[in-house]
Amino acid sequence: MIMRKLHSVAVEMAVVTMTIALLAGCGGMSRRGTDTVIGAGVGGVAGAVLTGGSALGTVGGAAVGGVVGNQVGK
Repeated sequence: MIMRKLHSVAVEMAVVTMTIALLAGCGGMSRRGTDTVIGAGVGGVAGAVLTGGSALGTVGGAAVGGVVGNQVGK
């Protein structure tokens, strides 16, 4: 039980760290590119939370979030 909880927290922290790293490189990006990255980050975190830290849920959430962010940035 405790190991499962630690794994979930570790996955969420990895996603947050990746998102921060990606956003640090957004300085020279277009608005649409920035929105895509932000959407992917938020989607990844949401996917991880909604699926209890599942890798598939995290990746799926990031993919959907990236597409939504890209479309918002048009």
